Amino acid sequence: MFSIALLVHARHLTGSFAAAGVVSGAYAVGLGVSGPILGRLVDRRGQAAVLIGSAAVSAGFLVVIALLPVGAPVAGIVLLAGAIGLASPPVGACVRALYPGLAADATALRATYAADASASELTWIAGPPVALGLGALWSTGAALATGGVVLLVATVVFAVQPASRAWRPEPAAAPARGGSLRAPAMRTLVMVFVAVGALFGAAEVAVTGAANGLGSTTAAAPLLGLWGAGSLVGGVLSARFGTGAPSLTLVLAALAAGHLALAAAAGSLVALAAVLFLAGAAIAPTYATVYALVDEAAPAGTVTEAFAWLVTAVAVGGAVGSAVAGSLVDHAGPAAAFVLAGGCGVVAVVIALVRARTLAERVPAPAAA
Repeated sequence: MFSIALLVHARHLTGSFAAAGVVSGAYAVGLGVSGPILGRLVDRRGQAAVLIGSAAVSAGFLVVIALLPVGAPVAGIVLLAGAIGLASPPVGACVRALYPGLAADATALRATYAADASASELTWIAGPPVALGLGALWSTGAALATGGVVLLVATVVFAVQPASRAWRPEPAAAPARGGSLRAPAMRTLVMVFVAVGALFGAAEVAVTGAANGLGSTTAAAPLLGLWGAGSLVGGVLSARFGTGAPSLTLVLAALAAGHLALAAAAGSLVALAAVLFLAGAAIAPTYATVYALVDEAAPAGTVTEAFAWLVTAVAVGGAVGSAVAGSLVDHAGPAAAFVLAGGCGVVAVVIALVRARTLAERVPAPAAA
């Protein structure tokens, strides 16, 4: 909800899409910077206090920005958006850190990660329409304030669950420079996810550009919904029928191929819809495969931070992919932006191939202090 709600609220307050873009970017940067930091804090102190404290701060900033009057200084809006991102609780990373202790075996764990990735798609499908609907029916500020309440309540509900309350960090150990990224396998997965994030960012811009170019400015939303629906179906099928550990290279290759194919479908809304659904089917399995690798790749005592780094990697990649794709759409058309998206997927495949041996390397936790 927050990315789109901050964008339209900033546009309402300032009257400028350019300023709104800066506000949205500040939120994304804050989110990307704070994730690993809060994740490391969770690995040291446990989940409940960090989650509830950060959620309360983030929700408070959301209410403040929701109450700003029209004409509020752009710099202040940007700072508040960045603060909202910085204080956002790393709920996703905390949830995924619990799964290894809850799943019965490796097969159940992979199915759980696939189900998690599928459930995440529901939020991407539902969140923007809810935020825009509240903004239209009530106000853009009300949409943000409502989102803040949802964030705080849902985070508290999760943090008081027995599994979250019972989770404890690894036995105290001397802090190690580099945290989870001192593991070569984690560096590989983060690099892969930067490329995957760039694919997502480029594809999103390309879909919007293609819809506009075909004379239907309103078609972008349902097209992106089909993209997410494809991922949802792919994740459900992976959770239901996946019996072995899929190859990271294989799922990345499927992701790249599906998005490269979008370049050929860019001239027709019907073709674009069909190929987007098929391309999206590789998204949730890709997430599930990487999540399953993190449990073994992350050094002991850094698993929450490791999952948070993946969120940061996708955010960084998405920002770069969106920026480059926007320029391509303006100067070469949406088909070129789809080629960029597929090319980013190919880069992810190459990284996975070149650094495949690092995924088998393990880094022990530092000795106890």
